[in-house]
Amino acid sequence: CPPDVPVAQCVCQQIVCSHGSLLIGGRYNKYSRCLPQTPWLIDGERLKESSITLLITDCRFSSSGREDIDVRMLGTGRPFVLEFVNPHRTLLDEDFLSDMQKQINSSTKEIAVSGLQVITKGEYSILKDGETKKTKCYSALIWTKELVPQTELDKLADIKDLRIEQKTPLRVLHRRPLAVRVREVHTMSAQRIDDHHFKLFLKTMAGTYVKEFVHGDFGRTKPNLGTLLGVESDILELDVESVDVEWPPVRK
Repeated sequence: CPPDVPVAQCVCQQIVCSHGSLLIGGRYNKYSRCLPQTPWLIDGERLKESSITLLITDCRFSSSGREDIDVRMLGTGRPFVLEFVNPHRTLLDEDFLSDMQKQINSSTKEIAVSGLQVITKGEYSILKDGETKKTKCYSALIWTKELVPQTELDKLADIKDLRIEQKTPLRVLHRRPLAVRVREVHTMSAQRIDDHHFKLFLKTMAGTYVKEFVHGDFGRTKPNLGTLLGVESDILELDVESVDVEWPPVRK
């Protein structure tokens, strides 16, 4: 049956206007070994007083990967994007972004941001799509149970594009599915400090668990640095030296 003929005109009850999201891209450095990227919540309670997200802004924050709480992000920083939903202001000039950057950097010594600029959704998708293709460079302070001569450390530089198999690390098994992931360590070099310590520099494929590559994670990462050197090894400090992604986008 056809619907009844309306007896009264339609009346508009409300009109709501909103702006589309505003995206700002940049890079951040993290200089603290006690600062998580996002708030730590357990049973609804925040464990850490601060995080990179809270120090930068209260809007939506996403980045090209993340570092552990005890890992510093050095070099040119890690690419990130801020999304302002329904912003009151949509046109931001270079002076405004420069002032925003200065305000963030002057508010804390734990982080710094750089290269802030307005980006498009297309540019944002390029960053997300490139997450699995990027490479990262690290430096790490390594401890070994036995002395490793510099001549043996020098042999690490001869290893190129080392394929490793990593079971989901025990430390993240509570939030990651159990799987075996194939990763690559592209280059390595090492500089001896004393009988039980050396500095390791390495370039890896995205998604490589560097800590587990060093200590082996009870045999869950094969091969690992310990098996390559033939000694028990562990990692004391880890820094990300670079995230190799062209970001923010270069304007022509």
